Amino acid sequence: MVLTQWTNGRRPTLEDVARRAGVSKSTVSRVINAEPRVRAEVVDRVREVIAELGYVPNQAARQLVTHRTNAVAVVATQPQNRLFIDPFFDCLLRGVRRELAEHGAQAVLLFLEEPDDYARVADFLGGGHVDGAVLFSLRPGDRLHSMIDRLAIPTVFGGRPLLRDGDTVRGHTYVDGDNRGGARQAVQHLVSLGRRHIATVAGPYDQENSAVDRLAGYRDVLLDQPPLVERADYTRQGGADAMAALLDRCPDLDAVFVASDYMASGALQTLRERGYRVPDDVAVVGFDDLAEIAESTDPPLTTVHQDVEGMGRLMARLLYDRTTQAGAPDVSSVVVPTRLVLRESA
Repeated sequence: MVLTQWTNGRRPTLEDVARRAGVSKSTVSRVINAEPRVRAEVVDRVREVIAELGYVPNQAARQLVTHRTNAVAVVATQPQNRLFIDPFFDCLLRGVRRELAEHGAQAVLLFLEEPDDYARVADFLGGGHVDGAVLFSLRPGDRLHSMIDRLAIPTVFGGRPLLRDGDTVRGHTYVDGDNRGGARQAVQHLVSLGRRHIATVAGPYDQENSAVDRLAGYRDVLLDQPPLVERADYTRQGGADAMAALLDRCPDLDAVFVASDYMASGALQTLRERGYRVPDDVAVVGFDDLAEIAESTDPPLTTVHQDVEGMGRLMARLLYDRTTQAGAPDVSSVVVPTRLVLRESA
């Protein structure tokens, strides 16, 4: 039977658990904090007593002892209204949250939209409210890079940081997909289909290295062809507008590689409105393989798959390891492989 309240009305304490389990308070504390060097049978006994007594650790006291908050900041430089309708970010954040939840930790979302936000976020990160930070969507030379170095808190970047010439990541860990390799796969597939006028809808210059690397992959394959490029902002409308501009410039284009599924859904809309048949007239390949988009477009989207939720989980796991395990390996970067998923659009 689980006792959630004792007869005298007080909550069970660490001392009560230690006494009932026949171990020291420090042993109970090590079990609660999942520290090593506790025998498996002792761990099982302590956990059994915790469940039996209905003991709930005092989080404030734990923080004083462990110097941990069990909270991680997720910092993004994109406007909130943009990020929360972006299926890529939603999937990535889901991975971060799920991984943290398995370790009894939580994510705290922070947004950098206005210049004054930097001081506010710096005060929060430096105030001991979180154990570390995951950073997304930083622009070249963003002040947050130097701010993180100054605060010296554990950090993992979502995506390879796009820094100004001469800057370095200064040892911060990042997790990214194989953007360049995935783009090469996409364009090589279009070439194999016999397409001769292949365009691309690329991401913005000033956001992450994914846009830079995917454009580079496109150019790697088409060395002998003048590039046919339109930039967009990773939104559906941006993809639609960029596709319209490409058709105005080159009405006889017969293929397009779009640097995200979200933009590709907009490109497909424009092609349909202009009377082009996909893939008969124009073959379309996207990037990300977000199921809610790629499988629901008309026609279903051929796209480059990357495990977006898995990348979010990996970011959180690497950060958690750095904040909890003394002497954990210092992983400088992880590049997640990509693969082409064939559907009806190409």
